[in-house]
Amino acid sequence: MVSEYLKQNTAEYHDAAEKLFNSDKIFNKVFTLEDYKKIINTNYLMLLHSEDKIFSNLSDKFSEKLQLDQRKKLPLIEKDLQNLSLENQNASHDLEFSNDYEALGAMYVIEGSTLGGNVIAKQLSKTEGFDKVTFNFFGCYQENTGSMWKSFKEVLDTEVTEENYNEVLSGAKKLYTFLLNVN
Repeated sequence: MVSEYLKQNTAEYHDAAEKLFNSDKIFNKVFTLEDYKKIINTNYLMLLHSEDKIFSNLSDKFSEKLQLDQRKKLPLIEKDLQNLSLENQNASHDLEFSNDYEALGAMYVIEGSTLGGNVIAKQLSKTEGFDKVTFNFFGCYQENTGSMWKSFKEVLDTEVTEENYNEVLSGAKKLYTFLLNVN
């Protein structure tokens, strides 16, 4: 299954992202509003440079099965930017995906961040200093987070054959590399 292949082969990127965002501080309840602004701004830049490209690279078959209209996150994180008094920016980096498979790999990173974001939002809502924060991006699927992740993984695992695993992994690595290096 490609979802397991991706999980195993992107673990070091995932760990690097957690380190970059000081994720350990979240669960120790010492995560600050400045830490949160950093994580939101970086995720915003990732979405700004990738979401439209991912969605436009996916064929109609995938668009329908993945319910792309329900997975748009850029407008949500833009609300977070506004609430945190952070500036919107223009896309200034080249980030391209060659085909459906690379786009699916990049989407794996975004959907995974949504899954983790739900946990982050719940934890931060119990942390001092976050009582006035609205988690538009991290709370985007609300109680449907698990089912949205499950349906995404199901499409991945049923539609991607082993011969395309490396292309999917390539897309995931492209987006993780971008996320880890943009600022």
